[in-house]
Amino acid sequence: MTPEQPPWWTRAVVYQIYPRSFMDSDGDGIGDLGGVLQRLDHLSDLGVDVLWLSPVYPSPQADNGYDISDYQDVDPLFGSLAQLDELIAELHGRGMKLVMDLVVNHTSDQHPWFRESRSSPDSPKRDWYWWRPPRAGLPAGAPGAEPTNWHSFFSGPTWTLDEAGGEYFLHLFDRRQPDLNWENPEVRHAVYAMMRWWLDRGVDGFRMDVINLISKDVGPDGELRDGPPLPGLPYGDATTSVVCGPRSHEFLQEMHREVFDGRRESLLLVGEMPGVTVEEARLFTDPARAEVDMVFQFEHVGLDFTGSKFSPRPLRLTDLKASFGRWQAGLADVGWNSLYWDNHDQPRAVSRFGDDSPRYRRDSATCLATLLHLHRGTPYVYQGEELGMANTRFDGLDDFRDVESLNHHAQAVAHGEDPDTVLAAMRRMSRDNARTPVQWDAGPTAGFTTGTPWIAVNPDAAEWNAAAQRDDPHSVLAHHRRLVALRHADPVVALGDFTMLLPHHESVYAFTRSLDGSTLLVVCNVSAHEYRLGELLPEMGGGELVLGNLAVEDPAVLRPWEARVLRVG
Repeated sequence: MTPEQPPWWTRAVVYQIYPRSFMDSDGDGIGDLGGVLQRLDHLSDLGVDVLWLSPVYPSPQADNGYDISDYQDVDPLFGSLAQLDELIAELHGRGMKLVMDLVVNHTSDQHPWFRESRSSPDSPKRDWYWWRPPRAGLPAGAPGAEPTNWHSFFSGPTWTLDEAGGEYFLHLFDRRQPDLNWENPEVRHAVYAMMRWWLDRGVDGFRMDVINLISKDVGPDGELRDGPPLPGLPYGDATTSVVCGPRSHEFLQEMHREVFDGRRESLLLVGEMPGVTVEEARLFTDPARAEVDMVFQFEHVGLDFTGSKFSPRPLRLTDLKASFGRWQAGLADVGWNSLYWDNHDQPRAVSRFGDDSPRYRRDSATCLATLLHLHRGTPYVYQGEELGMANTRFDGLDDFRDVESLNHHAQAVAHGEDPDTVLAAMRRMSRDNARTPVQWDAGPTAGFTTGTPWIAVNPDAAEWNAAAQRDDPHSVLAHHRRLVALRHADPVVALGDFTMLLPHHESVYAFTRSLDGSTLLVVCNVSAHEYRLGELLPEMGGGELVLGNLAVEDPAVLRPWEARVLRVG
């Protein structure tokens, strides 16, 4: 990347659609491609540049589509391949791009590759997945006989016994999501061929799910090692063996050569990478290394819990500053940041990091949006975030749908935790908070479907919906439009240097962005208290207001959840 010719995605904003919950066009209660096509004007009006589409491939839906049984088709649940072609054409006609979710660390256990692999120890595709015999000295199925002690990201062991064959298969996530063996070159080249097929169809890139888990740390004899014990669990931590494994960079560079060479400039390549460090991210996103354009890292969304996401604690703003500041500095000269609060795996930001009370919901939603979008990196807006959608109400266990949450509840209660305490943490942190239907209007199903939604609509949809905000210049939606437009219009926002201010202040988040003699000061009051701007930043007085989320009543005073962008140089 050069300052003279920065990539197009430095000034772009990406919008993520989780199709199951976006818009239902046929009344079956599940969102689909027809629904996405119906709502494209909403995306055009918002001004976003890229649509990232969560999986619509054929799937048994064990993990809501992240368990793929056919990489080169569309599940009838979501529509047809013809509709996806239509979506690509419609987006391109509006000047937008389509990024597909790519899930190639694992497949569904119903994928033909795995069914063939499972059919016999002598199958030609046996080595396409991770098969291992029981631990030495223990019979298959005995407690502790799993090949390693690894704990699944979705609770329980990472190994499931195939009783017919007497061996275990590896799944870092749900048992219905067996891991592909990327050590096998046949696997890699089958994946690359599939990716080229999608690019030939007009897709503009990929968001690659947990792509830094594809390389496992394998011993010379094919052994996989136990991880350190996890407190309170009969399992060990797999991360030292599976996160950013020894061949991760090699595999991504090979993918680049095999798939992207010759058409690179117009594409967007994003790697979701749990556990990635700043140092690793510099390598993954260094343009000279030809791997990915940016990574999704999880450091900032791991600051409000201890150990498990279901052990939440209050967020300290100083911890958030330290995290964001480290990533801004670490990728300042090499690489690029992805910027996000929300996605399909995270609870709603206004409830998690803001204040979703009636008094401050609008102001905190727009304050958080301003804080995020003014950093250096590419912002990602998750469906409904632009409306200030909040966490929903779960009355009981039957209201949840997410396999991660339900598995956690079963494991936690089985280990003696209080069911009410477990349920309270799930209400706050479950992924289902992000998966309630998008709130289009004040109707009984929020304009999402004419049928019964697959998961209940948030009861606040009567007040918080797109129709109510569309023509309101004070709305969360209108503020997001202004943020997107500012990134498009002002090179400082896209490319300016980042300098953190007030790193130790517990309530005010402030920084500057500077480029070619122009400087923007961004100051956000992330609290319900007033602060005097002159006392905090006396050297920054007298700036010209570029953008604010509240009408400025007193230039010297920052009201609760007020955000200002000022030109000070």
